[in-house]
Amino acid sequence: MLKWKDILEFAQKGNPEPACRVEKSPEKWRRELSEEVYYITRKKGTERPFSSASCSLFEPGEYACVCCNNLLFDAQEKFESGSGWPSFTQPAQKNAIAYVEDNSAAMQRIEIICNVCDAHLGHVFPDGPPPSGLRYCVNALSMVKL
Repeated sequence: MLKWKDILEFAQKGNPEPACRVEKSPEKWRRELSEEVYYITRKKGTERPFSSASCSLFEPGEYACVCCNNLLFDAQEKFESGSGWPSFTQPAQKNAIAYVEDNSAAMQRIEIICNVCDAHLGHVFPDGPPPSGLRYCVNALSMVKL
């Protein structure tokens, strides 16, 4: 189980090796993705809070990256955070997600990206429920439910 200290270590010292890599030009991503998904995943955008019904769906299943289909989260780790974005306590696998220090928006945060294709997913915070204490706050449009 990942804890906040693990996340900080990844962000500062290097992320786990991904199972594979998917790399495409910005032009190819733009052709393959809708304008909104491109903005969120490739330009580090954020969807409006509470704009997705995904926040309140708690059905069994798995969530993958909308860009490359890398498995990101299991629905068993999903919880209601009240934040307005789907939230999870753990990634599906330790190497599913990469962590990047983010000092934008006048605050210090840890950005989460797909470890396979570098798609922006959202951020992780140390204010989640026990036992991990993590809250992966994810843009719904960056994921597809399998």
